[in-house]
Amino acid sequence: MTTLRKNKGLTLVLGGTGKTGRRVAERLKAKGHAVRIGSRSALPSFDWDNEKGWDAALKDVTAAYITYTPDLAMPGAADAIEAFAARAKRRGVKRLVLLSGRGEEEAQACEQIVQNAGLEWTIVRASWFNQNFSEGAFVDMVLGGAITLPAGTQVEPFVDVDDIADVAVAALSQDGHHGQIYEVTGPRLMTFADVATDLSQATGRAITYVDVPHEAFVAEVAGSGAPKDVVWMLDYLFSTVLDGRNAYLCDGVKCALGREPKDFADYARNVAATGVWETRA
Repeated sequence: MTTLRKNKGLTLVLGGTGKTGRRVAERLKAKGHAVRIGSRSALPSFDWDNEKGWDAALKDVTAAYITYTPDLAMPGAADAIEAFAARAKRRGVKRLVLLSGRGEEEAQACEQIVQNAGLEWTIVRASWFNQNFSEGAFVDMVLGGAITLPAGTQVEPFVDVDDIADVAVAALSQDGHHGQIYEVTGPRLMTFADVATDLSQATGRAITYVDVPHEAFVAEVAGSGAPKDVVWMLDYLFSTVLDGRNAYLCDGVKCALGREPKDFADYARNVAATGVWETRA
């Protein structure tokens, strides 16, 4: 593969302060690529709800990593992706890499928009993130010793965000990934009880999985003061996507990078060593 010439235009990383975006930006910068962070707090700022500000964010950009918060399944996401792709093309962007979600019809509709935008494209279609338990919605459950979710015994191939970032960086900075849909998963199917077991072993303390009714879970999330879009997303994921449709492994990481994906147990040990899950007596 050949690499895009460094300092030849900018790479815009939307969601550049989020789980995947932060890692993508760090890796690109480490490779010597010029990066612009796309977020509301950046200068120039990027806000999905303020299309007038997109031109400033897209100035001199040749490649863009697209993440849509909180999820491509959200109402209005497809319209936003379509408008962004069209504007990116007009501004001279050559390459788009979209982070998508497995088993989400709405996300696949957004994939089609990117594929039909008339630019080089790569889709990174991801399963549930390992890092949800250390950087996201479930970290407090780990700290509290009980993962209380309405997941039953359903299995999922949890994927590490570092693997997602590595695949995205390859697609953004190297030739040879155009037209590829990389469906990325971890190396094994796991129940949430399996997750709790691995977390227990990594932290050295008991962490259990407690299956709870879906309605009660959503009500508790809403009562916690979580933003409405986060409540909607969690409701959607546990009521719609977590039904077995994604209970199979894919080789997207190996196809893109030539190596195996990181296992959840390795992720848990690495995170435990940082002290993120340490609790005060």
